[in-house]
Amino acid sequence: MNLTTKQKQHLKGLAHALKPVVMLGSNGLTEGVLAEIDGALTHHELIKVKVASADREVKNAIVDAIVRETKALKIQQIGHILVLFRQSEEMKIAIPKAK
Repeated sequence: MNLTTKQKQHLKGLAHALKPVVMLGSNGLTEGVLAEIDGALTHHELIKVKVASADREVKNAIVDAIVRETKALKIQQIGHILVLFRQSEEMKIAIPKAK
């Protein structure tokens, strides 16, 4: 699924008020954390994840792994906060139509 810039901006606006639902700690990306992110995406569609890592390369590798394993779209990453979107069967979030 590819989103247009306008659609991504809409999702960023919706994500602004959200708090991170999953926070990665010193243990890094484990199977349990991935399962939690996957469950949160299924339930909410749009979530924030806090990736606490001092090393930028490690943080980017973790973000890439999360996106790959959950099959979610990376909407935005600012500092340690990652915004992910994955549409569920019920389509809880209405996305503007692509023109």
